[in-house]
Amino acid sequence: MSTTPPPGQPPLIADDLKESALHYHEFPRPGKLEIQATKPLGNQRDLALAYSPGVAAACEAIVEDPLAAARLTSRQNLVAVVSNGTAVLGLGNIGPLAAKPVMEGKAVLFKKFAGIDVFDIEVDALDVDRAVEVIAALEPTFGGINLEDFKAPECFEIETRLRERMGIPVFHDDQHGTAIIVGAAVVNALSLSGKKIEDVKIVTSGAGAAALACLNLLMSLGARRENIWVTDIDGLVWEGRPGLNPYNGAFAQASEARTLADVIEGADIFLGLSAPRVLKPEYLEKMAERPLIMALANPVPEIMPDVARAARPDAIVCTGRSDFPNQVNNVLCFPYIFRGALDVAATTINEEMKAAAVHAIARLAREPMSDVAARAYGGEGKVFGPDYLIPTPFDPRLILRIAPAVAKAAMETGVAQKPIEDFKAYRDRLERFVFRSGLIMKPIFAAARQAKRRVIYADGEDERVLRATQVVLEEGLADPILIGRPSVVARRLARFGLSLKPGTDFELVNPEDDPRYRDYVDSYLSRAGRMGVTPDAARTIIRTNTTAIAATAVLRGDADAMICGLDGRFDRHLRQIRMVIGLAPGTHDFSALSLLILNRGAYFFTDTYVTHDPSVEEIAEMTLMSARHIRRFGIEPKVALLSHSNFGSGDSSSARKMRDALGRIRDTAPGLEVDGEMHGDAALSQILRDRVMPASTLRGEANLLVFPNLDAANIAMNLIKVMGDALPVGPILVGAARPAHILTPSVTSRGVVNMTAIAAVEAETALADAAG
Repeated sequence: MSTTPPPGQPPLIADDLKESALHYHEFPRPGKLEIQATKPLGNQRDLALAYSPGVAAACEAIVEDPLAAARLTSRQNLVAVVSNGTAVLGLGNIGPLAAKPVMEGKAVLFKKFAGIDVFDIEVDALDVDRAVEVIAALEPTFGGINLEDFKAPECFEIETRLRERMGIPVFHDDQHGTAIIVGAAVVNALSLSGKKIEDVKIVTSGAGAAALACLNLLMSLGARRENIWVTDIDGLVWEGRPGLNPYNGAFAQASEARTLADVIEGADIFLGLSAPRVLKPEYLEKMAERPLIMALANPVPEIMPDVARAARPDAIVCTGRSDFPNQVNNVLCFPYIFRGALDVAATTINEEMKAAAVHAIARLAREPMSDVAARAYGGEGKVFGPDYLIPTPFDPRLILRIAPAVAKAAMETGVAQKPIEDFKAYRDRLERFVFRSGLIMKPIFAAARQAKRRVIYADGEDERVLRATQVVLEEGLADPILIGRPSVVARRLARFGLSLKPGTDFELVNPEDDPRYRDYVDSYLSRAGRMGVTPDAARTIIRTNTTAIAATAVLRGDADAMICGLDGRFDRHLRQIRMVIGLAPGTHDFSALSLLILNRGAYFFTDTYVTHDPSVEEIAEMTLMSARHIRRFGIEPKVALLSHSNFGSGDSSSARKMRDALGRIRDTAPGLEVDGEMHGDAALSQILRDRVMPASTLRGEANLLVFPNLDAANIAMNLIKVMGDALPVGPILVGAARPAHILTPSVTSRGVVNMTAIAAVEAETALADAAG
């Protein structure tokens, strides 16, 4: 299928996004997946254990008990994402090879959201018999099969036959993933409208795999077959209509009606999985009171939410889009359903397990957010109602609710080969995964979208800032202000193929010719005039030093936060921020908090850039300020004060400093989970810590690592960044009177985007604190 749009229609992918996507897929290495060893192979004995002769022991154990494969191999955490490329979302029948990027993307979602390993398998198997034979032969390798982008009606038969033959879960996500989210939305919408599922009239537009799966699941939840009316491109599915197959024909109605307009009268639920704008505003007037409108075609739904609400203000509206409330997104469930099924070695995913997922998702939307989660999403928890019918895809509680519910349903229905004995311990393990999943920035992004603050970039001519600005605008993270010469910015935008327009998409401050120049000089002098800056020097600085310009803009209220540092020394930028913006009241000095996101989790380091040898007071202060920043991520800080000394094993001045800092921190913040002084490995291992200090008040892994001096912090951070292949975020400048952040020359455009979101959230918090 061609991706070229019809005449007069916008392109499916904008040119700048297309270029960025191709670059993303190609560099720094092709594709989105790799295979890594999970066991050491550093000497001859490791080799003897991993392969011959030691591997024979594992093989013999599995011969004796096939279930031992779950303990001795990766099978029980390995899923195959299988496709023949005949129905790729938005692209159609593009074939298995062209479908591979989509399947790799699905694999990434499994890993990121649920810690499940995936092999993507693209099969040249268009015939049902061949597809079934190829996939069924994979059973010894995998703990589950996720069928993806097989076209209807073949997908129904393929899944049915595979489920009959295979002793592992087979799940066609296009059908059942969509159906589960739709089911949760319907359950909650009916609770709001006071209706019962067995009484409601359901009308669909679309009769493909997803639509029919939704209807079958709704019937398992109590909907009545006689109340369901299915329409497709040829109109109503009616008894005797030529060309019906057993799957859509099962919903044929004995009726003289022939169109969507004919059957929408009195409908309580409209379910659209079809084409743009097929639901006309005038149709809505015929629907029942408080209707549920699920317009799920992407990217343009069957009716736009604003149009639907204008025609029916009492309607609840869901779409498949992320820029409207109530997004129906398969990622809300498929990773977690497989997580629960794999963890009990389920032989299938049955209707009871799917229903358990439906009710778990529905209940989660009705739960109040925890204080920590609410802070992470902008300080205000989502409240169940017409605009919050189902959870957001990045709610970290999804795995904690769905996986246990699915596992329990598998156990209750007798399909679990490895039942969970201790659900509390199981939930604890899932909770630990949540904070290792690499999704730590998602709450910050959500809060930034709500805040939409003005962020000024001192390095507005830099390619990384320009590319980041494109993403910031697309994601709605902030209102960007760039400092740069217009001619240079224009040339670089053209060179990089970016569609941004200065003055339209973002504000551009020309340092060589800005009408506020004199005012900025006066403001700058008012702060720096007693710090060795003369009026002549101030005039030159406000023409040439973009960090000083950005700081002055924040000081005057022309911007809410600033980002600088992509070129030059950290201390040179800090000097301007110190002079112009200054320290927050009651703060002794700045410090820098850096975040590293590794496969094993997210860790904060302080102080990585500012104070060479902090005092006891400064250690305590930077720890407490850093803890407040960490809570913005929805994480409770767990603090380790690091040293070469382990709970008194040494008595150097640096060890005593960390010991004394612990006392000050505990006096100031008795509720903070903190301990020290300790070794770095003890900070990350409960087992090691228990050996030397069983009474430690720190439990589990520390996530805030506080170092005794700048050398230790900076060296450790940079070593781990490279050796651990970590994603760095920051540094986050702590202690400024207003949000100001100094990045480093090694930062990527992705790093600029991340810091923009952090700066926007910090600015929003500062404004809220000032207001109340």
